Amino acid sequence: MSACATFCFFTMPSRRATGYGESMPDRRHDEDTARPDEWAPRARQWSRAALALAFLFGSLPLTARLFLGSWGFDGASGIACLFLVAAGYLYVAGRERRPPIPDSAAILDAAIQLAASGETGGALALLDEALRLSPRLWQAREYRGQVRLGEPNAAEFALQDFTEAIRLAPDEPHLYILRSHVLNLLGRDSSARADLETAARLGGDTGTPP
Repeated sequence: MSACATFCFFTMPSRRATGYGESMPDRRHDEDTARPDEWAPRARQWSRAALALAFLFGSLPLTARLFLGSWGFDGASGIACLFLVAAGYLYVAGRERRPPIPDSAAILDAAIQLAASGETGGALALLDEALRLSPRLWQAREYRGQVRLGEPNAAEFALQDFTEAIRLAPDEPHLYILRSHVLNLLGRDSSARADLETAARLGGDTGTPP
């Protein structure tokens, strides 16, 4: 038997003849057995089986040399290589696929929706995650500062977020306006006026008459 024929014999699934008295297999059963969540563990199992067969066929010539005194089993090395390739393919195909990491923009959108629905805790958690993924994302600092303004005794934390957002994006006038609001809440009127002047110089609408 040739190497290719032997490989096909070992890898081809067995089929049972269907007689007149037997019913056809249910297609739903076949679909259930091929569900995507079952493919990965099955592929890993088949990979281990193919690797074992590769070692088995690869050791046949050496076994014949040791026990029979001659190099026998022609084609065993070729079959072993085929099983080894199959084991590598099944190992790669059976690796667990990690869920994609959401980008920062998607996290920001989700955080805004949570904050708008009153779920500030979830919104802050998402904004923390966005900053972990992109520490220089100043928009996350801005939104987190605004969310914190709705919490009691969180003005200092909001001030830190707005200050860091200004450091990352110093040409955004609305950030100075937001920070001036926090400074007013904290009683730092002179610093608040300085921020409003900076925002006006940058072209922001401070809401004060000229």
